[in-house]
Amino acid sequence: MKWPTHIVAATGYVFNERDELLMVKLHHRGWDATGGQVEVGESIEEGVLREIMEESGITATVRSLVGVYSNVGVNVAHDGVTPVPTKLILEFICDYVSGEPTTSDENNETKWVPRGEALALVTSPARRSAFEKMLAFDGRACYASYVTQPSYQLLSERYI
Repeated sequence: MKWPTHIVAATGYVFNERDELLMVKLHHRGWDATGGQVEVGESIEEGVLREIMEESGITATVRSLVGVYSNVGVNVAHDGVTPVPTKLILEFICDYVSGEPTTSDENNETKWVPRGEALALVTSPARRSAFEKMLAFDGRACYASYVTQPSYQLLSERYI
């Protein structure tokens, strides 16, 4: 039997006490929330909290699951050669605990953005769609599947 190959990733939308959203300017994708791949032996919550800390220097807690997304396309990595498998992304609204925003190897700017200004910074169609759902969160998580290449295409969407 061949084992399935999926990347499991987690996104953390961190809000502070002023309802500002923590955002990072990534080298390859522009402005986004913190997040990345869950590592072997980590729970998904541990992974998202580690990614928040690594990318921004911020300690946070998980408040709520806000979205589950499947990028079902098989894409090519930034090197133009390496295939990237299907990706499952779990997204969480998180609360700020402590720390000052710092940059990392993955981003060149980190800052708090007023809730109403965050969406205007996001240029990736897939990420913009996820941000819209997060900003309109009503207690139900969104599940959606999509592909990003050759262009963004939403394949399915529902609330759970």
